[in-house]
Amino acid sequence: MTVAQPSAGDTPLVHKPGRLSRRESRLAFGMTLPSVFMVMAIVLFPLLATFWISVKPIELADLRAPEVRAREQVRGDATAAGDEIILRYKLRNSSRDKEVLSVRLSDVVPAGLTPSGLDARCQLAVDRVLSCDLGDFEPGQSETLDIPVQASQGFIDNPVNAKDSDVSVSGSSVNPLLTTELTLDNFRRVFAVREFGTVLWTTFVYTIGGTAGALILGLFAALLLNQSFAGRAVFRGFLLYPFVAPVIAAAFTWVVLLDPFSGSLNALLMQMGAVDAPINFFGVRSVDVQIFGLTVPVPMALSVVIAFEAWRYFPLSFLFILARMQSIPQDMYEAADMDGASPFQKFWALSLPQLVGIMAVLFLLRFIWTFNKFDDIFLLTGGNAGTRTLTVQVYEQAFALSNLGAGAAVAVLVFVLLAVFATIYFRAMPEEEGL
Repeated sequence: MTVAQPSAGDTPLVHKPGRLSRRESRLAFGMTLPSVFMVMAIVLFPLLATFWISVKPIELADLRAPEVRAREQVRGDATAAGDEIILRYKLRNSSRDKEVLSVRLSDVVPAGLTPSGLDARCQLAVDRVLSCDLGDFEPGQSETLDIPVQASQGFIDNPVNAKDSDVSVSGSSVNPLLTTELTLDNFRRVFAVREFGTVLWTTFVYTIGGTAGALILGLFAALLLNQSFAGRAVFRGFLLYPFVAPVIAAAFTWVVLLDPFSGSLNALLMQMGAVDAPINFFGVRSVDVQIFGLTVPVPMALSVVIAFEAWRYFPLSFLFILARMQSIPQDMYEAADMDGASPFQKFWALSLPQLVGIMAVLFLLRFIWTFNKFDDIFLLTGGNAGTRTLTVQVYEQAFALSNLGAGAAVAVLVFVLLAVFATIYFRAMPEEEGL
């Protein structure tokens, strides 16, 4: 059988998508657009806003737009109809460093008062509405606007309290978030802090210690509750308590138990003679411990916070690891029993290789969550006694010191560090053990 070979002049056939295929592609793209917009609104917009604020010379008070405040008064005593008194407006720019543009005052003249003269910038409408175009107000500028008015007998008999009148003042100002003024002073201020290196080191120690502790406790709990015994379901439910309990309740419980004056743990240690004086677990930066004849300083408050982190979040690791252990075929363990393998050998050679993948995923997730953790440390120590992390630094810069730009700069640093960690993780982790 002879097969015809294409000649050099023949043009190869190229499949071109038809009109129906192109319409289906456009339809599919249009159906995915809402999801794309939602992702951009939920994820990208706050992220880009944080980057933008980090390079702006902005403080917390700058988020409130400056305004011109006005107070109305009636000055003078009228004893007879036609007496002239003063309707006074005191205006002041609330901002000390930003101007308010095109200020306009609008108010209804109180009943019984008839203006006898107007400022050149003011106009009186038929419905007794006074409108004044006052121009621009410089930062901190104050001005008094006096309108002479004549009082009627009705006003004298029943004077109106001018403070009850609503004075409307409008104006525009430049939003500092929308200007093109950029600066790197926020980052310089963050890195220039004397304790920055200590805070960065504390963050990594807290994150690695809390993550490793949660994984190890979760692994031990999964190994224990993977065995068959009476009441196993009840014990599994009990182990979920640290994770499902409200964080403020769990933190308050630890604070009460470890209190140096009324805490149960200190009372127990004192009665046993283990310590001579109560220990301030959350208030002492470090203690000296004798190890093999060497004096080693141990960070007390940071160690307790790490223990709390491991205790609170090990149930999550326990659930994932237990689910993976129950999916391992039992034939391997039966074969190992026939070969006379010890429990440790079965764990090391059979269980652990099967758990590496899920533990790697848990390590990534727990590392990111712990690195961003704020509420645990803030509730336990407030960031004192050597427990200040980068997330606590974000709060202190943005809200305690009212420096919103510096707080955003620390948040950007946290994002960059986590992005670097995630990149290294995905490059170093074998593909079959990754996500």
